[in-house]
Amino acid sequence: MAQVQRPPRHQDNRLLAALAKEDLACLEPHLAVLDLQRGQILVEPGGTVTHTYFPHDAMVSLVTVMRDGKAAEMAVFGREGLFGLVSAFVSSQSFGRYIVQLGGSASRIDLSRMQEAMAARPMIRQLVLLHTEALMAQTLQTVACNAVHSVEARCCRWLLMSQDRVGEAELPLTHEFLAEMLGVQRSTVSEVTRTLQDKGLIQQGRGMITVLDRPALQKATCECYGIIRQRYQQLLPQTYERD
Repeated sequence: MAQVQRPPRHQDNRLLAALAKEDLACLEPHLAVLDLQRGQILVEPGGTVTHTYFPHDAMVSLVTVMRDGKAAEMAVFGREGLFGLVSAFVSSQSFGRYIVQLGGSASRIDLSRMQEAMAARPMIRQLVLLHTEALMAQTLQTVACNAVHSVEARCCRWLLMSQDRVGEAELPLTHEFLAEMLGVQRSTVSEVTRTLQDKGLIQQGRGMITVLDRPALQKATCECYGIIRQRYQQLLPQTYERD
């Protein structure tokens, strides 16, 4: 018998699930669940941010776009957090392009409603500030990682972080996409993923990478993955899933 999937809920996002009932009740009338499609652009660089998103099983990247069209990832968002708020504290202009990397569902609220809720409910504001600090720590650690660690280690980190956010072993990722996120040539990614497959860590398919041995993948990555997880667990212990 085929398993019937339940409709997505707001609490599928861990920040929303961590809120007290009365705080969630303040947001819930203004939250809408929507599907995010892979490759969908939510906001362009310099565009006006109008909504705050709480991903459920989708993953969204904030990328900077160069004049020649090349892009580099600045931050990544999944079910552990939110996006579309930090860059809107003052100017409401996006730092870069928000693009859906892994499709799924999310809850969305008008930015003005989110700002009103933060002003009225101290615990909502505190949770958002803790998430912002964790996000900054992740972003700065990633900058250092990209500067000093090997492509293989960084690729392992990216796969692990992706699995954390979607909760599945199968990740719909292409070599082209990974190359863009890691800032390297596609041929380099193909060589790295082939090596990881030969070691039995992953299995590659058409537009799909399956994590076969997560513990081994964690050993193959750099310390940055553990540092980022630890920081989230310290700041948001009720929202970040432990192994």
